[in-house]
Amino acid sequence: MRSIWKGAISFGLVTIPVKLYSATEQRDVAFHQVHREDGGRIKYKRVCTIDGEEVPYSDIAKGYELPSGEMVILTDEDFADLPLSSSRRIDVLQFVEREEVDPIYFAKSYYLEPDGQGAKPYVLLRDALETSGQVAIVKVALRQRESLATLRVREGVFVLETMLWPDEVRAAEFPFLDEDIEVRKQELSMATSLIESMEGAFDPSEYKDAYREALQQVIDAKVEGKEITRPAEEPGEEPAADLLSALRASVEAAKKSRGGGKGGAAKKPARKPAAKSSGARSSGARSGAKSSGDKPSGEKKEPPKSRGRKSA
Repeated sequence: MRSIWKGAISFGLVTIPVKLYSATEQRDVAFHQVHREDGGRIKYKRVCTIDGEEVPYSDIAKGYELPSGEMVILTDEDFADLPLSSSRRIDVLQFVEREEVDPIYFAKSYYLEPDGQGAKPYVLLRDALETSGQVAIVKVALRQRESLATLRVREGVFVLETMLWPDEVRAAEFPFLDEDIEVRKQELSMATSLIESMEGAFDPSEYKDAYREALQQVIDAKVEGKEITRPAEEPGEEPAADLLSALRASVEAAKKSRGGGKGGAAKKPARKPAAKSSGARSSGARSGAKSSGDKPSGEKKEPPKSRGRKSA
């Protein structure tokens, strides 16, 4: 991996130099726009809509359009005067329980690697944060944009998760939430049984991008000059007569697919409470770091009363 940013974690009076790397990558099949007849690449020109002339990149500025249609032009000098931190710091603001941060705020994930002589303070903060079971709320400026972010530990490495600002998350305002919809007890019980029959430990390696694989097969076949065939569609099941029947059939199908109806789905292993270590480890990165979504097991609660539900 290649680092895309260098800076430092500012934690009280402690400064930890770090390098930042993208933690994820898109594996989509990349295409170019081409001329259908000869395969020539399509090019675009930056043309002014007023004089029709091509505009060099050095003459392009950013414009903000007003409701009246008028344009406010901003130059590099205008952006240079904005109060954006240029200190290349990841400022730790506070520590919170990981469950307090709604995943809807997360935008992008980055790995942080200690730089230079920063390994020891990096490991010290990492171990202390992991022992606490909390995440750090930080502020950082990346690509000329200031963001909130969380700092957590994953497999012995700090992960920086940039976040959306509160006004960037839309409210879920849908009409059905205000309707008086009734869910029958039997329907709720059957839906709960369906959930329990499909319960299991999450292993991301069990899943694959079937569309991308099929698309790659089409491309490979084109390269080899093979005929492209489309697999026959599986016959669809007839819709159930009512919601309860659909739930009951779904439970039976789930049991058959996850164990032939003998014993149901494999249960997730019991979660162990976080162990409090007496001291921070200074050895290499640990591989068993806790994931940010784990919650300790507890007593089962009564199902919450449905808000705005009614029988189908």
